Amino acid sequence: MKEQPTTAQQKQPMSQTEIPETADAMAKLTTAETPGTDDDAVARHDDAEATKPELPAIKKQTFEDIMADLNKSPLFMTEMEENDDIAALQALSYEGTPLENGVDFKARGNECFKVRGYVDAREFYTKGIQILAREERARAGGETTKSPDGVDGADGPGEEVASQRAVLEALLVNRAACHLELGNFRSCWTDCAAALRLNPANVKACYRSARALLAVGRVDEADAVCARGLALDAGNAALRQTAREVAARARELGDRSRREAERRAVRARREQLLRAALKARNIATRTTTKGQPPPEMGGAKLELVPDPDDPRSSLAFPALLLYPEDLESDFIRAFDERQTLGDHLSYVLPLPWDRRGAYTLAGVSCYVETADGGVLKLGKRVPLLKVLGTGKVEVVDGLLRIYVLPNDRAAGWVETFKRAKKAELAARQGG
Repeated sequence: MKEQPTTAQQKQPMSQTEIPETADAMAKLTTAETPGTDDDAVARHDDAEATKPELPAIKKQTFEDIMADLNKSPLFMTEMEENDDIAALQALSYEGTPLENGVDFKARGNECFKVRGYVDAREFYTKGIQILAREERARAGGETTKSPDGVDGADGPGEEVASQRAVLEALLVNRAACHLELGNFRSCWTDCAAALRLNPANVKACYRSARALLAVGRVDEADAVCARGLALDAGNAALRQTAREVAARARELGDRSRREAERRAVRARREQLLRAALKARNIATRTTTKGQPPPEMGGAKLELVPDPDDPRSSLAFPALLLYPEDLESDFIRAFDERQTLGDHLSYVLPLPWDRRGAYTLAGVSCYVETADGGVLKLGKRVPLLKVLGTGKVEVVDGLLRIYVLPNDRAAGWVETFKRAKKAELAARQGG
């Protein structure tokens, strides 16, 4: 009985002479299983790569650019361009002749229109228009369009061509009716104009065009279209009613225009009287909002009172009482030229926020800015006209600004104000 080898003997590593022999055996096995050499495999790979179609270089594109490129392909189109080639491709998807397809879409549109499905009806009419308009453009461009009766559409109208134009005219007028119901007034009269080019005697096109023009206030054009339609059919009840509405609207717009013209004339006359009154009193004014509306003052404005149309009336100024030491203000809607500052301070003072009691009629000094950047003290018992009539004080943007300060702070504020104005003037001149 032979002795079995021990575990240690089974796990004994191969000798150095056995390793090369094993490697040679593996190499032979690999060669036997894989026909050809490594060089042959590389050559085959290169040949395969050479036969691959070359792909265009990838450009850096935004999402919008990619979608725009896709939309150029009929497979991915979401919006159809006005293009004869695309229209031709579209026509191929329908069975029958262009005339038959146009009639079919007209019938479908009419069914939708009867149940007030104006959007769907418009879409059906549009499909029919696209098919027949493409035929019309082809004939206008000199292309040959063969009809079932064998007549060449480019050389003569023929029965088929005449029928196509009649259906196209009806489709345009019907789509105009949809636009009118949907409030697309411009599209309505555009379709009507196209229908009238095909048939100048289409009364429906005149009627619907007039309704659309009237809806947007283009009364003169609506009146002209009504007159054209009534010249074709004087007894048309719908057109006669529309003509009456146009006439009423014209009278209304005429009255409105006259009233507006009268208002402009009154405004211009009052402005002229106001300028004359200011000049006669030697009151200087300045506007800083040229080309822009004046500051909003709740309806208050520089004007003649009590009658703005009477040159003998007095001037009244909106006035702003500014308290620069406390960053507060009060607004006086009408400061009459005959009044004094004391007349207004008597009801403005005391101030609700003045806890120190610094603002009293006897304890405040008041100033107005002069045209040269200085300040002029305003007496409490002096009529406003006497101060403004010196010509030294400017009324800026129709608003009189009066600075009110406690007596103990007035001198310091005046010096600070003058320095600030001087620096501002220097900066303006330097710029």
